[in-house]
Amino acid sequence: MEFNNHTDPIEESMLDARGCSQRRQCYVFPELKFMFLAVLYVMMFSTTEAYDPLDPTGNITIKWDVMSWTPDGYVAAVTMNNFQMYRGIMNPGWTLGWSWAKKEVIWTMIGAQSTEQGDCSKFKGNVPHCCKRTPTIVDLLPGVPYNQQYTNCCKGGVLGTWGQDPLSAVSAFQVSVGLAGTSNKTVKLPKNFTLLGPGPGYTCGPAKIVPSTVFLTPDKRRKTQALMTWNVTCTYSQFLASKNPSCCVSFSSFYNQTITPCPSCACGCQNKKNCIKSNSKLLRRAGINTPKKDNTPLLQCTHHMCPIRVHWHVKLNYKDYWRVKVAITNFNYRLNYSQWTLVAQHPNLNNVTQVFSFDYKPLVPYESINDTGMFYGMKFYNDLLMEAGPLGNVQSEVLLQKDKDTFTFKQGWAFPRKVYFNGDECMLPPPDTYPFLPNSAHANPIATPAVAAFLLLLLSMW
Repeated sequence: MEFNNHTDPIEESMLDARGCSQRRQCYVFPELKFMFLAVLYVMMFSTTEAYDPLDPTGNITIKWDVMSWTPDGYVAAVTMNNFQMYRGIMNPGWTLGWSWAKKEVIWTMIGAQSTEQGDCSKFKGNVPHCCKRTPTIVDLLPGVPYNQQYTNCCKGGVLGTWGQDPLSAVSAFQVSVGLAGTSNKTVKLPKNFTLLGPGPGYTCGPAKIVPSTVFLTPDKRRKTQALMTWNVTCTYSQFLASKNPSCCVSFSSFYNQTITPCPSCACGCQNKKNCIKSNSKLLRRAGINTPKKDNTPLLQCTHHMCPIRVHWHVKLNYKDYWRVKVAITNFNYRLNYSQWTLVAQHPNLNNVTQVFSFDYKPLVPYESINDTGMFYGMKFYNDLLMEAGPLGNVQSEVLLQKDKDTFTFKQGWAFPRKVYFNGDECMLPPPDTYPFLPNSAHANPIATPAVAAFLLLLLSMW
């Protein structure tokens, strides 16, 4: 994070934490500085737990419901619920792993599959689906035969966000486990769970036995329950996912001709040698947009070298309202973003009048504060952000009603405090580079075209 050269970094961070809309002096005691640094260190470098202040309860919960016992084990329904408001799992999807507590095997699976079978040479006759001590499970692709499908399966591992569509935020499969316990007392829970979504970033806790899940029959007249249930909770940390941000933010305004660009190398410049210019003849080659197995990006050459840029433009100022244009641009030639999300934090998001081309949902993690909102594409219209190129952008405008007690264009107040794309925080420009008001401008200027027209009318009457 970059700070103003004339401001103490601790002071700047505390101002951001309080959501101060205007810069002011804050006296920080040495003890408070030490405590703040300690908390910051734990938040940044702890790998056992992740916390997102804009989505404090967000997690992915993996639930195992034992539905029946078999002669040498059990049949379980495994359900993955994404309770994150604005962070989903994109293509190529989730990968789930664990370690067996004993010498269990997977006899069969419906709705998912193990990536490797392992050594099953000791079995005669029926051969298990997987004999590995540490199986790796992936979702099936859409369009598999009906006898291989299970409820909420076969999406290629793609998980939607809870904030957009709770129905798309669920994935499930059925697994038949052998050489395992055959009762609640003899079953040993799997351990060392891992989740890739699709890359690193998730940390999973241990499996914990919880009250058995209760099911309702289709006619809703009878309740049944699982024989045994345990949960695994996985949380996301951007620090574990990547050492660099994956997006950046640029600013502009109607009251200043200066465009504040993304910071240079905002997302790291490790891909600078392999980038491609927007007018390169290589873009005409067949297969240039085909994703690689290791998801290596092919970025357009830019000074920021980010796959995604979010541009926030303060467009118009009215008497009681003001208008912002938001544009998202994709600079990755090998990846498009389906069901993308954009989260912004700004004090005036508590009074959004209209969003023109995006869907919008307020996020209120704390009941007393309503300054965060989620933008996402309209279904079948712009919910797919195409790869880099002429179609690789989506944009919308937002109309906000002013609060006369707080509204101002001074000191960068009109620009967001935080921006997230697909759940990852984007790098903002340094505060001292924000577009500023001309010296002659007032805090709440009225529309200049209206003033000019009024003056011309007066002159014509003389």
